[in-house]
Amino acid sequence: MAEEQFRGEANGRRGRRRRWRRWDRRNNPDGTMTLIEHIYELRHRLAMALVALGVGALLGFLWFGRGVGPIPSLGDIVTGPYCRLPASVRLDTGHGCRLLQTQPFEAFLTQLKVGAAVGAVFTSPAWLYQIWAFITPGLYARERKYALSFVSCAVVLFAAGAVLAFFVVPEGLRVLVSFGGNQFITALAADKYISFVLAMLIIFGVSFELPLLVVMLNLAGVLSYDKLRRWRRGLIFGLFVFAAIATPGQDPISMLALAGALTLLFEIAVQITRLHDRRVARRRVEEGWDGISDDEASPLDLRPEPVAPGSPDEPSQVRYDDAT
Repeated sequence: MAEEQFRGEANGRRGRRRRWRRWDRRNNPDGTMTLIEHIYELRHRLAMALVALGVGALLGFLWFGRGVGPIPSLGDIVTGPYCRLPASVRLDTGHGCRLLQTQPFEAFLTQLKVGAAVGAVFTSPAWLYQIWAFITPGLYARERKYALSFVSCAVVLFAAGAVLAFFVVPEGLRVLVSFGGNQFITALAADKYISFVLAMLIIFGVSFELPLLVVMLNLAGVLSYDKLRRWRRGLIFGLFVFAAIATPGQDPISMLALAGALTLLFEIAVQITRLHDRRVARRRVEEGWDGISDDEASPLDLRPEPVAPGSPDEPSQVRYDDAT
């Protein structure tokens, strides 16, 4: 019985080693796998990504209540915009700046939500790598290069949008709580305040992907610089309308900050498309394609090349290139 169990464990280890050899790029350069191996690979990548997210959430949860050296705690960072409001408009409990807990476990769930969000950001290289490692075997070398460039730019743009939102939130809150004069006092519930801050960070971060989308459509040949130049005024007006609708606080400070940043990024993307279209047009002129009218036949030589006769002593060879 023990011998059969030992053989089963040995066979299982050998099977896992064979699967790892198939997943390894050095032993399997083209990434060829069967359907069941793709499912195993997907399960493995998802498990590793979930582990990374879980570790990040745990670290963020622990960081929420305590600082790390000179770095303040995550709770102090998140509540900073609220605590920077004038003391005259905040509820003073006599124990410093604090948020309200209006239902059981609200503090725990808020701490878990913030920790998971921050942990996902800090561990993004790990779980993004797992997604990339699953997708990249099916891409050509040029596609991998473009995809890696776009993913890197997307991460940088999202982080820039989130940073801008974090600096805009205090000003937006100051405007929002100023309405009503002295008839109101601001006592924000933890869940609603954290949801407001996270929504601002996500909306600003996702909105900052606009120039990347414009450049991708231009490289794919869907949007040209001429179209963007003709539609510029309407698109900028649409950006202001989008900023007015998307900002959760509906305050003018957040709206103008988002609209201004998107307009600047859009102009940068338009200039990138202008340079790309100019380079493409120059290449077409050098290759002689622009001098051909629509009714003129292509200058490509489509005549078949003659096959060189072989020696009578040599056996006939099958030319698979001709057959395919």
